[in-house]
Amino acid sequence: MVCFRLFPVPGSGLVLVCLVLGAVQSYALELNLTDSGKATCLYAKWQMNFTVRYETTNKTYKTVTISDRGTVTYNGSICGDDQNGPKIAVQFGPGFSWIANFSKAASTYSIDSISFSYNTGDNTTFPDAEDKGIITVDELLAIKIPLNDLFRCNSLSTLEKNDVVQNYWDVLVQAFVQNGTVSTNEFLCDEDKTSTVAPTIHTTVPSPTTTPTPKEKPEAGTYSVNNGNETCLLATMGLQLNITQDKVASVININPNTTHSTGSCRSHTALLRLNSSTIKYLDFVFAVKNENRFYLKEVNVSMYLVNGSVFSIANNNLSYWDAPLGSSYMCNKEQTVSVSGAFQINTFDLRVQPFNVTQGKYSTAQECSLDDDTILIPIIVGAGLSGLIIVIVIAYIIGRRKSYAGYQTL
Repeated sequence: MVCFRLFPVPGSGLVLVCLVLGAVQSYALELNLTDSGKATCLYAKWQMNFTVRYETTNKTYKTVTISDRGTVTYNGSICGDDQNGPKIAVQFGPGFSWIANFSKAASTYSIDSISFSYNTGDNTTFPDAEDKGIITVDELLAIKIPLNDLFRCNSLSTLEKNDVVQNYWDVLVQAFVQNGTVSTNEFLCDEDKTSTVAPTIHTTVPSPTTTPTPKEKPEAGTYSVNNGNETCLLATMGLQLNITQDKVASVININPNTTHSTGSCRSHTALLRLNSSTIKYLDFVFAVKNENRFYLKEVNVSMYLVNGSVFSIANNNLSYWDAPLGSSYMCNKEQTVSVSGAFQINTFDLRVQPFNVTQGKYSTAQECSLDDDTILIPIIVGAGLSGLIIVIVIAYIIGRRKSYAGYQTL
């Protein structure tokens, strides 16, 4: 835990805010809103990030992911009254804000809408934006939840509108808390009902050694993401995770037979999310660059280690698996994606196509340099010629010495 802070929210008593930080850029927001009697009236805990596509001053387009929110405030969050429903209001960065509105019926309450505002005048996030100013994107949801239930959605939920992609996961919310006590009855989103997301926490104490046990080559799994009835993303790969925490290194092979895949496909971004009983999420985020190529831009992971602790890492500034749009990327040999000093992913028998999949099949592959054996031909020829030259030179020197010795005898 990094901090606990108590501060007033107009008309709503005190708010307890706790930011739970992961290793890099990956943390949850948690809000416990109390009324004037200091009883909890609204509880929420969730994770989110945003991907924004914007036009630059040289008339090209760039995509930026907003996940590191820095200092967060909750000014304007309210429990609600007879005239206004509950509201969560979040402010972060220079000119960024997020609002969720709720309403109540006889036996249900609803998440009515979400509003996200971002500031293209922020030169750190949008250094070369053509248009500067505050831009707001509104989304109507109307998600109905039984009145006394806590809404849970661990699975990824994605909203897209006006060049903005909003990603939400690990969501817990109860907008109308009864008698100041958050409910233990959970109402699951549809995605959680169709996938196993509840973690199984192992209690075995890890070995104190700092050297990981060598692992055999992981089994390759095939994963896909659908957009409606059509496949929009294909991936085949064996995955081996290298994790270092508290100076203890471990190697984990992902079993594709017990791993579930979800995700989303957009015009300029695509997401493949893997989860299992021990992996909360392992995200591979792809992006388009220069309107003609794709690459792996971001990897996020949150998982349970053998001692029950949670390991979380995120990096949205990667550049791997680069290939032309309309093709797939392939690398059969072992390749390492270095997410951070504490987390690397070894891939085996890799093939991925996050855009322009037709008829559910891979397009022509661009092979990685590790697979390109054509470079061996000139190396072999050059080595052979070098060896031949050396033999000739040695033979010449020996011949000269023999001739010189013969002249001395005469």
